[in-house]
Amino acid sequence: MSGNGDSLLQSIRRRIARYRGAQREGEPSTVRYLGQIGVLGWIVVTPMLLGVFAGRWIDHYFGTGIFWSAPLLILGAALGLWSAWRWMHGQ
Repeated sequence: MSGNGDSLLQSIRRRIARYRGAQREGEPSTVRYLGQIGVLGWIVVTPMLLGVFAGRWIDHYFGTGIFWSAPLLILGAALGLWSAWRWMHGQ
């Protein structure tokens, strides 16, 4: 098989392994789902808060209003969403 066929075969093997693992473990509980939602929320919110705090500190130090707060908030949101996406695909 070529390179593309190998990746398809690997994808199928991963899917079979996940399916067999799910059969062994059974259905996840509601508490586990709620826990995952909580972790996902913190993964998104934490970088945003760090961006806001860093931006406000820089703005206060240089007296620039909200010049740094807004871009660092957006950067934090992008980082948080990217991290959440990676975490979701790692599950």
